[in-house]
Amino acid sequence: MKAFSSYIFIAGLFASLTACNKQLNTAPSNAVAEEIVLKTVGNLTALSEGTWRSMMDDFYANIYGNPGFKTIALVSEAMGDDVALITTKYSYAPNYRFTQIVDKTQSRNNAIWNQLYKIINNNNIIIANIDRVTGDATDKKVLKGQALALRAHTYLTIASFFQFSYLKDSLAKTAPIYTTPTTDTTRGNPKATLKDIYLLIISDLQEAKGLLEGHQRTAKYKINKDVVNGLLARAYLNTGRWLAAADAANEALKNYPLMSPADYSKGFNDINNSEWIWGHPEIPSQSDGSYSFHFLDVSSSSSYYYSFMADPFFGELFENGDIRKSLFSWDNNPGREGYLQYKKFRFRDDQTGDLVLMRSAEAYLIKAEGYARENKITEGVAALNTLRTARGASLFNPVGATSAQLIDAILVERRKELWGEGFALADIIRNQLPVIRKPYVDAGGNDRLVTITTPDGVLKQVPAKYHTALKFADGTPFVANSPNYIFAIPQAEEQNNPNLYN
Repeated sequence: MKAFSSYIFIAGLFASLTACNKQLNTAPSNAVAEEIVLKTVGNLTALSEGTWRSMMDDFYANIYGNPGFKTIALVSEAMGDDVALITTKYSYAPNYRFTQIVDKTQSRNNAIWNQLYKIINNNNIIIANIDRVTGDATDKKVLKGQALALRAHTYLTIASFFQFSYLKDSLAKTAPIYTTPTTDTTRGNPKATLKDIYLLIISDLQEAKGLLEGHQRTAKYKINKDVVNGLLARAYLNTGRWLAAADAANEALKNYPLMSPADYSKGFNDINNSEWIWGHPEIPSQSDGSYSFHFLDVSSSSSYYYSFMADPFFGELFENGDIRKSLFSWDNNPGREGYLQYKKFRFRDDQTGDLVLMRSAEAYLIKAEGYARENKITEGVAALNTLRTARGASLFNPVGATSAQLIDAILVERRKELWGEGFALADIIRNQLPVIRKPYVDAGGNDRLVTITTPDGVLKQVPAKYHTALKFADGTPFVANSPNYIFAIPQAEEQNNPNLYN
């Protein structure tokens, strides 16, 4: 990899903090000495805050199509089953067609890779120095726990997208591991195996959990024990530790009751929602991360790109009475007639939206899947039906149900509940599934017609719009474990790290 100098990055970070984060009291400087930055827990806390803000609110590579960490979520959704993308709109058509993320020369790949390793490096700086700086012992313990957890979260992201499923091959080489700060003279590390990456992830999270025991956070973007349990649940699920996943998920969800149906329809834009375990708040003066809503929000007049429409088959997964069903409508705008809007994400009036990272709904689904894969049908059904009840959906009938049937129902429920939040491609990779996209046609092979009401009040039948990318770009069918699903390591990394393939 290209080494990130701690001197250079800290200096640049402190300068950017002054410009973009008025909540932090940091002096402007473009030449901050490392020995000053690393002197107190307060300065390391500022580094942590700035890293988080950069992660969530900086456009990767200064491109509007890369709105911070949510870029990865948008890529994942565009490459899945259930987003029928408007390909004439800005930015995500190459992902939808599977032509970009597999190409190591693409700028988006390079931007994602660099940002992930910058996050890792900054947290390595904190972890390496926190025990020797001055400051309150409790503050130091909490900051170290949060840095370990955020490092684990970043490696979990890498493990989820840069290699096939852990359960396919845990020894597959994936990406380098760095646990100490890099400098200009640091030699790049070779790719580590998925097994080694997950060993680090789980070790970091277990240590973080102990350090954060009893910590009462002041804001939901800060990592606490609940977030750590949620991350552990994800890591255990990915690695097939089913009961551990269920247990960790159960711990994560305890303080976050599932939202009311009325709250579900408010636009997924408020960090104060009862079931959000972890998220990022946005304000008008600091809201680059909100740019993700320009793609996901398909119904607000202020949304520029409104390209993440729903596949009609996805809409048919929902029953009448399910609050989520009420969020679908056929688009009646000229030039967009017949696309299926899913109004899950909507801008607030000030054109911002808080960014969700973890919800108790996901934890219930992990709990259900963990139990189901351990053939604990009763426990798995109970967790699944708790979520379905909250959404107004019919209950899963456990009578005569097999573990496989329950797992299938849970995976469908994940698609229904987590749409737009970044799990689509990750779940396809994790479960070794093919992408499934079908034409929405009648028995005669003709596009199905749907009824819309035009803006001037006239009823009109129009062809339903559906997926336009039904195969890979080379014309071959979608298959499980395709290399087209895996994020390519950028060419620049290959050039800068001669040890990568050692």
